Amino acid sequence: MLKVSTVIRQAATASSRPTTVENCRHFSTTNYRFNSNHYELVIVGGGAGGASLSNYFGRRVKSVAVIEPHDTHYYQPLWTLVGAGISKLEQSAKPMAAVLNTKNWIKDKVGQFDPQNNSVVLESGKQIKYEYLIIAPGIKLNYNQIKGFPEAFDTPGIGSNYSPEYVHKTKAAIQRFKGGDAIFTFPNTPINCAGAPQKIMYLADDYWEKHGLKSKTKSNFNTSLGEIFAVKKYADTLSSIISERGLNVNFKHNLIEVKPEKQEAIFEKLDSELNPKETVTKHYDFLHVVPPMSAPDCVRTNKLLVDQAGWLNVDKDTLQHKDFKNIFGIGDCTNAPTSKTAAAVACQIGIVGRNLTQVMQGKEPKSIYDGYTSCPLVVGRGKCVFAEFDYNAQPLETFPFNQAKPRRSMYIMKKDIIPFMYFNLMLNGYWEGPGFFRKALRLGMGR
Repeated sequence: MLKVSTVIRQAATASSRPTTVENCRHFSTTNYRFNSNHYELVIVGGGAGGASLSNYFGRRVKSVAVIEPHDTHYYQPLWTLVGAGISKLEQSAKPMAAVLNTKNWIKDKVGQFDPQNNSVVLESGKQIKYEYLIIAPGIKLNYNQIKGFPEAFDTPGIGSNYSPEYVHKTKAAIQRFKGGDAIFTFPNTPINCAGAPQKIMYLADDYWEKHGLKSKTKSNFNTSLGEIFAVKKYADTLSSIISERGLNVNFKHNLIEVKPEKQEAIFEKLDSELNPKETVTKHYDFLHVVPPMSAPDCVRTNKLLVDQAGWLNVDKDTLQHKDFKNIFGIGDCTNAPTSKTAAAVACQIGIVGRNLTQVMQGKEPKSIYDGYTSCPLVVGRGKCVFAEFDYNAQPLETFPFNQAKPRRSMYIMKKDIIPFMYFNLMLNGYWEGPGFFRKALRLGMGR
C-alpha cells in the first residue's frame, strides 16, 4: 500500500503538468484527498446530460459533485405539447433532488471556470477543485435580445414554448385566438430542438381548424433559416404538409422587435444586401416567439473553453475538450455540429461515459459519436414524423419503416413512451440511445 506522503507527492507532480491524456490518471479516492472543496469528478449542470451522467458515474466514481442551482428538473421536449394544451407542465417536471444521484449537490451557479488550475469558482465565491470536469449547463435563452421582450409577454396573444415561465401563455393565446394573423418565429442563432418552432404551428393550425377558425386564419412561419428542415427526406414531407394545409413560410426573416401596443412584429430580412438590413413589419393576432440562444455566460465568456462562436470547444467525435483533456462536454452548450436535442444527449451519455472512464485510466478516448439526433416532428394531434439523422444530415432511422410518413404510432412514441424512458432509464444512466435496437431490428445490418 502506498504511503499518504507518496500519493500526495504524485498528485502534486501530476497537477503541475499539462492536462494531457497521459497525466489524466485515476487517483485514489480516499477521504483525505477529496472533500467538500475537492472532488474527483465535478459535473456542471443538472439537465438531461448532467443528471444522467451523475447517475452513470455515481455508480463508478466515489467522489462526484453536481453544481446545479435549480430545484426543479424539466423534460423540455414535452413543452410543445404543453403549449398546445395536450400535456400539463407538471408532467415534464421532477424535483432536482430526485434525479441527481449524488449526495454532493452544490446548489449554486458557476461564476467562472479556471481550467488551467482545475477549479470552478461559484457565484457565491466558493472555489471547487476537480480532477475531471463535465460541462453540461445547457443553453441560455436571450429573450431580451429582441426589443420589447420579455415585457411583451404581459400582453395578450404572445407565448413561447421554450420557457416554463411562458409556455402556458402559448396555450392561452391559441385558445383565445379568434382568427387573423398568426406568426411563428425561428431566431438567427443555434437553438435547442430546432423542430419545435414549427411543431407548434402545426398543432395550433390543427386546433384552429377543429374550432372553425381555419378560414379566418393566416399562419406564417417566419424563420431565419433558408430551408424548412436540414434533412431532405423529412423536409420534403414537411413542405407537402405546409402546402396542403395552406400555411405560409417566409425564409430569412429574423424577429428583432415587437410592438405589442400596435400588435406589430418587426423582422430583418437576412438576405437583404442593404446595411443595415432591410426590415419588414408584420401585424399579428397571435405570436409564438423562439428566443435567440447562446451558451450560458460562464461558458460563453471563457475564451480558454470556447470556439469563436462562444460554444464549448469539444472534439465532435469524442466530446473531449480540444485543449483540456480532463474536461468533457455534453448537450446544448457544446459546438458538436448536430441538432441540440435530448435524443442527441442520450447518445452522448454513453460516449462521454466510456471516454472519460478511459481517460481516468490513462488511456486515449476511443468511443466515437456519429452525431445521432432525433426530432419527433408533431404535425398535428395524433400525427408525428419521426426524424432521426446524423452529423451529415443523413437519416439514421430506428424502425424498419419510412419514418418520414406521419404516423400515430410515432405520436404515441413522442407523447408517452419517450418521456417514460427519459425519466426511468435515461436519467438513471441506463439509456444511451436506440443504436442497439436499430441494429437488432435490421438483423445487425447498417449502423
